[in-house]
Amino acid sequence: MDRFTSMQVFVKVADLGSFAAAASELKLSPAMVAKHIRTLEERLQVTLIRRTTRRQSLTDVGLSFLERCRSILGEVEAAENLAAESQSAPRGLLRVNAPMTFGSTSLARALPDYLRTYPDVSVELTITDRMVDLVDEGFDAVIRIGALADTSLRALAMTPYEMALCAAPAYLASHPAPQHPADLAGHACLGFAHWAPSNEWTFEGPGGVTETVTVHGPLTVNIGHALRMAALAGLGIILQPRILLQDDIDEGLLVPLLPDWRHTARPMHILTAPDRRRTRKLGSFVEFISQRFPLR
Repeated sequence: MDRFTSMQVFVKVADLGSFAAAASELKLSPAMVAKHIRTLEERLQVTLIRRTTRRQSLTDVGLSFLERCRSILGEVEAAENLAAESQSAPRGLLRVNAPMTFGSTSLARALPDYLRTYPDVSVELTITDRMVDLVDEGFDAVIRIGALADTSLRALAMTPYEMALCAAPAYLASHPAPQHPADLAGHACLGFAHWAPSNEWTFEGPGGVTETVTVHGPLTVNIGHALRMAALAGLGIILQPRILLQDDIDEGLLVPLLPDWRHTARPMHILTAPDRRRTRKLGSFVEFISQRFPLR
């Protein structure tokens, strides 16, 4: 049997969680789907999927093989797209990964404009604060916030990620607004679990002076939207991306604090694989992102 087809069937089974669902999606019989999986396992001499009468799950080898299959099939798709130079417009599936807050706000708002401009392209957007592996997990582009570690990936700088320090009027009604970063030590500050350390906030003030303060509070969360809801309820002071809080600031639901001090803006990049010639769909997306979120 065709090895690439069997790999495609395996990925679909893993994604949908059952042979029957994969068969329906791929318009194959369940028996043919099972034959593709069996052929792969016999060729590799390993078990990829544990099957019982009630459920199925990937083995450890199956999980590793799944990521490699995604990468290989992505390369095959890229090669096919490159061969189709006669195409007049970008087309195909684009797999993109972005951090939680940026992906669910700014990028989600921008994507409809991209998709209207390129109607033959479809986007599969994965939103997570986990550090994904672009190549092994089969992504075409990854947006990453923070200083880049040594990497061989191709990186294009975007607008720096600005932060905002705020509190709800209800909180400030019973707590005097801080006048200096050091005052935050005496306030209820809402923590973000993905920062390390999560309880140290650093600010830049007049003349370039920096101040780091150790903060404490009743709540630490790994999703910025949940912290926003807690701040709106008056639970404490929040330090989160401006894109998440700006609408609330504009409506007076949150009040900016320490106007003469700012949390250092974090660099943001769009990353692509360096050893793969850009397909038209990927090139169009990178160009769109660079225009929508240009480096200032």
